[in-house]
Amino acid sequence: MAAPSPRRPSSIATRTGDDGTTSFLYGQRVPKDHPQIEAIGVLDELNVSLGFVKATQPDQRHHAELERIQHELVAFMGEVACTEADATRYAESKFAKINEPALARLDAAIEAIEARQPKFDGWATPGANLHSAALDLARTTARRAERRLAGLSQHGRTLRPLLLHYINRLSDLLWLMAREAEN
Repeated sequence: MAAPSPRRPSSIATRTGDDGTTSFLYGQRVPKDHPQIEAIGVLDELNVSLGFVKATQPDQRHHAELERIQHELVAFMGEVACTEADATRYAESKFAKINEPALARLDAAIEAIEARQPKFDGWATPGANLHSAALDLARTTARRAERRLAGLSQHGRTLRPLLLHYINRLSDLLWLMAREAEN
């Protein structure tokens, strides 16, 4: 009789995705190139991009705001990570969700920067400095996320309009922050 194998500690490697599939929030398996998984992936990339933005800040002026947005993106990903059939279940869950106050905070941040009237001349040419380039990278990632999210309805997943408003405003905010960082 063989000796029992020692119990393995918890691992990030679940090995359940080796067949090219992954799970939605409530367990349904789908291909890794499913449009919702692609949208979640781009939101994750955006979250990482915002981490890079924080790391390149010459001061901590926007650190708390960016960190709050990163937490909101995790909630955003959770909502996108369930099937249409589970949308009500998610809405009724205790998971954090993007809400109107989150959108209002983005609008207020946009207005605050616009009130300072950052200088820019026409279309931006990113790369004036590392921080502004990081912001523009995050902005373009937000725009890609917006495109992926907008296309989900064609694949049977209807999102709350607030989510599309949020990602649109976030990209606008990042554009303004980049222009301000150039100055």
